[in-house]
Amino acid sequence: MDHKRTTTNYESRKRILGNFKEGLCPVNFSFYFKIRACRYGDRCSRLAVSTPNPASAPPFCSPTSTNVNIQQHFQVRLTIKKMLATPHLKEFSFKELKMATGNFSAQLGDGSLWKVYKGWMDEKTLAPSKTGDSMPVAIREFNPNREQHFEMWQAEVNFSGRHYHPNLIGLLGYCWEEEKLLLVYEFMHKGSLDTHLFRRNSDIKPLSWDIRLKIAIGAARGLAFLHTLEKKVIYRDFKTYNICLMRLNYNAKLSNLGLATLGPSSEEASVSTVILGTIGYIAPECITSGDLYLKSDEYGFGVVLLEMLMGIRVVDPKHPCRQQNLFDWLKSILFQKMKLKTIMDIQMEGQYSFEAALQAAQLSLRCLELDPRSRPSMKEVMEVLREIEALSSHLHE
Repeated sequence: MDHKRTTTNYESRKRILGNFKEGLCPVNFSFYFKIRACRYGDRCSRLAVSTPNPASAPPFCSPTSTNVNIQQHFQVRLTIKKMLATPHLKEFSFKELKMATGNFSAQLGDGSLWKVYKGWMDEKTLAPSKTGDSMPVAIREFNPNREQHFEMWQAEVNFSGRHYHPNLIGLLGYCWEEEKLLLVYEFMHKGSLDTHLFRRNSDIKPLSWDIRLKIAIGAARGLAFLHTLEKKVIYRDFKTYNICLMRLNYNAKLSNLGLATLGPSSEEASVSTVILGTIGYIAPECITSGDLYLKSDEYGFGVVLLEMLMGIRVVDPKHPCRQQNLFDWLKSILFQKMKLKTIMDIQMEGQYSFEAALQAAQLSLRCLELDPRSRPSMKEVMEVLREIEALSSHLHE
């Protein structure tokens, strides 16, 4: 019987083993090959392997043959799993996550990249549990049909799984079973800043000045942590939707590290990259030259800080034509102190001092400088935010 062989162009589809992002995994292969089991009925027969260069073939793959047995196939998967393994993450089976979500019945979100479901697990063992009896979790299922989705899933596992900080959302585990890619996170009861700031639901109360300031400080701490790691990390997708909030205290946590990448060793240097992110939050240098700096994240922070001050989206086609891009419309107004009050969110009226609001507006402008080297570091941003917090606390005395 003829068995189908599956081969692929290793340079155009660097997905499973080859070209793992440098620094994310213990091993960084410079070659690529893809393996797929050829099935007949319920039995696996042969695997077809396409290797670009026999000399670069891994030790578990024979360089003289394109056929390997099923045992070698599992050796390949084992190698990948070792790359992804971290001491803090649990590897779930798809069956376990299906049980935890009640057959994926409670959907929290849906998009082109993934779907998010609510599940329940035992707080100590992370075993699937019945609804309401234990700890809620958020389970994200990636669309496996695109190469980018595997890369995003991989980045989430490696960044969120290896680094813990109170202002980064906690990754509990992952599932990689055939074409199924899923991640399990701690559950953020209040959802995203986007939901609260722009009040998607009329039942949501407006955020006060103090809470917005607390959220800004928490998000800044998360970015500062990523920027000061031994191997510095650029978040690359800072926006209101990716800032999640805890139930009791509005503690802010950054989520969705799927676009994160390793940055340069210094703030002055850059790395070349493709344009990724969300329109309105992407730093201009990324668009014009493809250069990515640590301070490219500061640009996104400046945009979000403006949105928090004004209570409107940075880019909104529903606004009058001249107001559709928030920054372009406001940059002249923000330099005029007397006009600042006219653009502050009316829901915060009487909750802040003019001096505190002015400092926050000026900080956002500094973050939005066109030259990334002129922007403040996240450490400087946090220092200014603490000064603003001190001014606000005096207002309540």
